[in-house]
Amino acid sequence: MGKVAVIMGSDSDLIIMQDCLDQLEELGIDYEMRILSAHRTPEDLSKYVLNLEERGFKVVIAGAGLAAHLAGVVASQTLLPVIGVPLGGLAGGLDALLSMAQMPGGVPVGTMAVGKSGAKNSAIFAGRILALSDPGLMERLKKFQARMRRELKLKERKVLKKVKK
Repeated sequence: MGKVAVIMGSDSDLIIMQDCLDQLEELGIDYEMRILSAHRTPEDLSKYVLNLEERGFKVVIAGAGLAAHLAGVVASQTLLPVIGVPLGGLAGGLDALLSMAQMPGGVPVGTMAVGKSGAKNSAIFAGRILALSDPGLMERLKKFQARMRRELKLKERKVLKKVKK
């Protein structure tokens, strides 16, 4: 199974990106987390990214706010799939979302929703990429999806019960 590199631009990003890490753990996906900035530690970021493939990584998740150049810088230096998670910013995360989604042609970044749901979905999306060559992970994803369906049906029954009263 391949590993996922999770990079965030600041330690304050962990508040949101913890949902990504928790989801990776729940799915049994190996990951390594680093705090590297496209602006404050560009040399360290490049050195890290350029060695990912030879270290067995298969997907990169990059979470950043404000101008959110992190995912794009990573994508410009590797052929690994890069998933961007826009975090909060001056415009409620819209600035970060647009920075990730509006990449120039040839530098793709798969961009998730802003915030915690995007962080969680980045882990699930990484899992779906890895599951293409990992039948065990594919089974875990199927079980995860089935559990979500069951939980929603239970919640629906509770709501309908309350409404009928």
